Amino acid sequence: MLRNYLKIAWRNLRAQRSYALLNTLGLTVGMAGSLLIFLFLRHHLSTDRHHAHINRIVRINTDLHLDDGSVEYNAEAPPPMAAALRTRYPQVEQAAFLLGWRNITVSLRRAANPQPTRFFERDGMGFVEPEWFEVLTYTWLQGNPKTALRAPNRAVLTESWARRYFGTVNALGQTLTLDNKAIVTVTGIVADPPNPTDTDLGLFVSLPTVRQLIPTINLTDWSLLNSANRLYARLKSPETISSLQGVMPALSKQHYGESAHIYRFQVQPLADLHFDVARDPARAIKPSLLWSLGVVGLLLIVAACINFINLATAQALRRGKEVGIRKMLGSTRSQLIGQFLLETSLITGAATGLSLLLAQLALPVFNDWVQLNLSLRFDATTVGLIGLLLICIIGLAGGYPAAVLSGFSPLTAFHRFTPRGTAGPAGGFTVRQVLVVTQFAVCQVLILGSLVVANQIRYVQQTDLGFRKDNVVVVALPYDQKARQDAFKQRLASYSGIRSVSLSVLPPSSSVGYGGSFKLDGKPDWELYPVLDRLADADYLRTYGVTLLAGRNITPGDTIRDYLINETLLHKLGFSKPEQVLGRRLQYYLSVVPLPIVGVVGDFHQNSMREAIGPCIIANWAPWYRQAGIRLAGNDPAQTIRHIRQTWQEVFPDEVFDYHFMDEQVAKLYETETLIARLINV
Repeated sequence: MLRNYLKIAWRNLRAQRSYALLNTLGLTVGMAGSLLIFLFLRHHLSTDRHHAHINRIVRINTDLHLDDGSVEYNAEAPPPMAAALRTRYPQVEQAAFLLGWRNITVSLRRAANPQPTRFFERDGMGFVEPEWFEVLTYTWLQGNPKTALRAPNRAVLTESWARRYFGTVNALGQTLTLDNKAIVTVTGIVADPPNPTDTDLGLFVSLPTVRQLIPTINLTDWSLLNSANRLYARLKSPETISSLQGVMPALSKQHYGESAHIYRFQVQPLADLHFDVARDPARAIKPSLLWSLGVVGLLLIVAACINFINLATAQALRRGKEVGIRKMLGSTRSQLIGQFLLETSLITGAATGLSLLLAQLALPVFNDWVQLNLSLRFDATTVGLIGLLLICIIGLAGGYPAAVLSGFSPLTAFHRFTPRGTAGPAGGFTVRQVLVVTQFAVCQVLILGSLVVANQIRYVQQTDLGFRKDNVVVVALPYDQKARQDAFKQRLASYSGIRSVSLSVLPPSSSVGYGGSFKLDGKPDWELYPVLDRLADADYLRTYGVTLLAGRNITPGDTIRDYLINETLLHKLGFSKPEQVLGRRLQYYLSVVPLPIVGVVGDFHQNSMREAIGPCIIANWAPWYRQAGIRLAGNDPAQTIRHIRQTWQEVFPDEVFDYHFMDEQVAKLYETETLIARLINV
């Protein structure tokens, strides 16, 4: 019986090649698109799910509740808090602090090459306490997790970083040099995480080693808060989360005194971190976006099924007589339904195979769009999803046409499907019209969504950010090499293809931020809100095109001599005109004495446009400069960059040259919006 069904189905499909081809292609595209969306959703929904006791792991955040009622949501915590949690709070089994590190040169020597091999790591490296590997789950390949980071100048590598550095995972005892200052010995190798993770470090260095890079750092300072700090803890049970949160106000009061109402610690479960865009906009993703993409994937399948049903019911005009003859020869309705469902299964099976091939071929382009490394793995989840899709598509796309075609009596079939008969089965066109309208509505929703997101991206690209991001190259500088930094700047400034050069800690807009407390003269207390800072030299305004509204530029020098403030800080201080604040003295946490405000600059976005512009100061502080902003003249950018590289190699022969364009850095702040646009357009 099944053999006969297969023969009949194959003959029908061969006789109706156009119909079979259109249905197969429609289902192939719909299933391939849904499969790519599934891979994207699985990546984000599985982030950090590999950690044991995930329901007991939390991150401690430090939110700032400002006097104007606004709240700054932050993911950082002070370094000494981990020890306090370990020793003083029974709710906590273990806690560990991480000081993330960016833009560092890692040097090593290989046996086959007497010259050191250098790597420039923009991220992926951090200084951690040894308890880090007790809070989060890692599979140890070599080394002892209890002792690997118990002393300074020790490091642990993931297996992929070990292979990248040494060509093998057998790297115990090898040495690495960090920024040509700290020499660390590899004491452990851990496996790469099996799932995506927001703590995707490849190089873990014992925390005390950071003092060899920054001798003045105070790891016992509760005011040491910056965007690179992270603190994770493993609790005794999930129920103790609320208990630990209840004692956080007292801990803040103990260390921040009257400012405790500003600095508020928040205990956040690890499972929620990847969806917290307020505290980690660079890594987190909105749950609403994932839901929306899930709906889009479902709509793709529904649209493909509707297309299948419309084509199948249209075939009723051709297959009505076939149904009548087969019924007169004794075929039952259930046999006819089975025949039609078998034909649908053949088309769906072919479409499934083609969709897997199409998805695999499209993955490199898709990965480039979403900036991920997705792969099509035939694990239980993927196979289960494909099986469920097959059942649903066969049921939805094949069920209705099979029921309609098999439901005619022989007399009705012969009468209704002759040229002189009516156009089709009673009610058939009504259902088809509804399906066509539904398919059209789905397409309209996707098109309108694409247009809305495209307009948002266009708005971001065309809106004045308060500075000029075009034709600016940002070069990462080695830390604490002032003489060489100055020489690098002077040599570049004399080149005809360069308009200006500025040394700074950060460019105007960045995903990270630094700041601190301040006090204005005439006021007895420090302000209850912090300011962001842009520590930079006197060429900062010129290089980045920041507008000076009143007063003058900062005085050239190595340390703070005076300040520029932005419009937002001007208004928060209670002044309406820039001239009113000129000459007033401001004391920042970096300066021992109050220093004058000499100018007011126009507001510029310090982060993405999703966040409000914050109060900000600009001042000199040469010891911390880590970047050179270089405005190109624009006549020959490629030649100018070659000159910059050559100058770098002459001034910094022991460092790795790394650069990016400022407009690329700004674009990264809007990766979520760009991602939405790309996915909808697909």
